Order: sequence, then C-alpha cells, then structure tokens
Amino acid sequence: MRYINKKKKQNRILLIFMMMVVIAMMVVSCQSVDHRTIAADNIRAYELQHFNRSLMRQTMFAANLAVTTTDVGMGDFTLSPDIYAALLVDVNNRSVLYGKNLFASLYPASTTKLMTAYLTFRYGNLEDMVTVSERAVAFDWTVQLGGFQAGDTVSLFDLLCGMILHSGNDNSVAIAEHIAGSEEAFVQLMNEEAKRIGATRTTFVNSHGLHDANQVTTAYDLYLIFNVLLQDQRFVDIIQMPYHTAQVTDVHGNVRPITSFPTNWYTGGLIGNPYNVSVLGGKTGTTDQAGACVILLNRDINNRSFISIIMGAPSRDVLYENMTNMLHYGINNR
Repeated sequence: MRYINKKKKQNRILLIFMMMVVIAMMVVSCQSVDHRTIAADNIRAYELQHFNRSLMRQTMFAANLAVTTTDVGMGDFTLSPDIYAALLVDVNNRSVLYGKNLFASLYPASTTKLMTAYLTFRYGNLEDMVTVSERAVAFDWTVQLGGFQAGDTVSLFDLLCGMILHSGNDNSVAIAEHIAGSEEAFVQLMNEEAKRIGATRTTFVNSHGLHDANQVTTAYDLYLIFNVLLQDQRFVDIIQMPYHTAQVTDVHGNVRPITSFPTNWYTGGLIGNPYNVSVLGGKTGTTDQAGACVILLNRDINNRSFISIIMGAPSRDVLYENMTNMLHYGINNR
C-alpha cells in the first residue's frame, strides 16, 4: 500500500512537471510568434535587435564616462583663443585628453537636438506616422528647415534622420509634438531627462536650439548627452549616413521625397579627415549668439573611439581648422 501511494505521488509530481514544461513552451512560442510578426517591419526589427544594448533601458551609464572636475591641458597644444570651449575624450580609456571651459555656461544652438533625439529613441516608436502641424512649420525662412508643410505625413524615423543630419527645426517641433503632445510638455521632459543623466547645468526652453537666453548648457553636459546617445546603435548608424531620403505625403495624397545631407563638414565631404582619424559623424549647431559648434564621434586606425567637442567658434572655417588640429594632435600623440 505504501508503495502504491508513493507511486501515485511520483506520478502526480511528474504530471505537474510536464504541465509546467508545456506552459513554458507555450510562453516561448507566443514570444517567438510576436517577434516574427514585429520583424516583418525592417525598422521595428532593427529597433528590437539593438535596443537591449541601449542605455535607454535604464542601465547605469556612469561606468562608461570620462570624469573630470577641471579643465585639462594637452602638452603644448593650444586652440585659437577665440574658441570658447572644447573637449576631447578617449572613450576606451574613459579619460579626458583635453578640456577648455568645460563647465562654463554657453548657448547650445542646434546641439540641443541631441536631447530631442535621445527622447525620440527613448519614448518614440520609429515606425509611427507623424502629421506635421501648423506650429511645426511656423519658422522664418532664414533658419534651417527640413522642407515640410502643414499637413504632411512622414515617419518618425524620417523626421529623426532629417533632424540629426540636416538639423531641421521643423523636424524637431514635429517630433516633440508627436511624442509629448506639445513642445512645452516635451521641453519639460527634456529637462527632467537631462538631470537624470547628470547634465545638471543644462536648461532647455525649446526642442530645436534657436536662440533663447534661458537655454544654456556646458561642454561637459553636452558630452554626457552625446555619450548616452552613443550607447544606442541606431544613433551611431544615423550619424554616419551620407544622406537620407524621406518619403512625405501631403494633404492631397501626393508623395514627394525630401533628402537630408549632413551639416558637419567631415561627413558631408567638405573637408578631409585628420591624419589617422576617421570622423564617423555627429551634430552641429550655429547661431549668432552660440557661434559655430560641433560634436563628433571619431575612430583612430586601431578602431579606438574618441568624442570631440568645440563650442563657440567665430566661424565654421575656424571651427573645423581647430577641430582638425585637436584631433590630429590629441589622437596621434597619445
């Protein structure tokens, strides 16, 4: 009798175990079907492939940072005296190779769009279709624009590429309104996220970077924002694009292409790379008050990564001459 009871008990345990295995297989099967369905869309599949590597998953990012509390000299290297701020970081060694006025308050110009891009990756679905509002296109024709009209429909991915590469201000507002409902709500989110990643000396007033006396940052804060973006492969891929063509549908159902080219001179082919250095891409910004600015991701011949920033140059010519000199000296004389 004891043997029979023991046998029944073993059978019950085996039955429970088999049921658990079946349930687990059903869960895995459902997940697999879901991923296969999503993967039918190339953009969404790419998001899924790279998203787990991203800092948008709230993983700690401080371990990847080059930390300094003061400016840093670099041998006998000097920038032009009219350059306001600069930073060169060895990403692999997490060290600051050069830093000038790293914590001085400055106007960010269109480097503001880095935070807009960060929030787009964090909260947006890149396959969403966005309808461009009247407010998004209500800019003076003299500023940098993506070429949209009110009522245009375009994917969030296309808006993002145009904003990062070509720095379209209409792109930025359309993105902000789509993600947060209004640019004002989006700006509040920008400020919250800036503080969360440690950019505590930064205040945003708009999503695009056109001048506002209250919109300020520092070279080091911009490094923090750029660094967290580089953890997402989608951003790295976009900044390396030689161009991007969006397909835009107007209010009458007509489709037209809008092609965006990089505004930074290296990726755009207007200037050669420094010796032994490949400039992969980055973000520019220019206003009368901010001067000419650029933030770049670079690689040396040993595939080591470097982040370089120059802010407040009096002209683009001076900006790129000094950037080339800083990259040439800092990377080749390590």
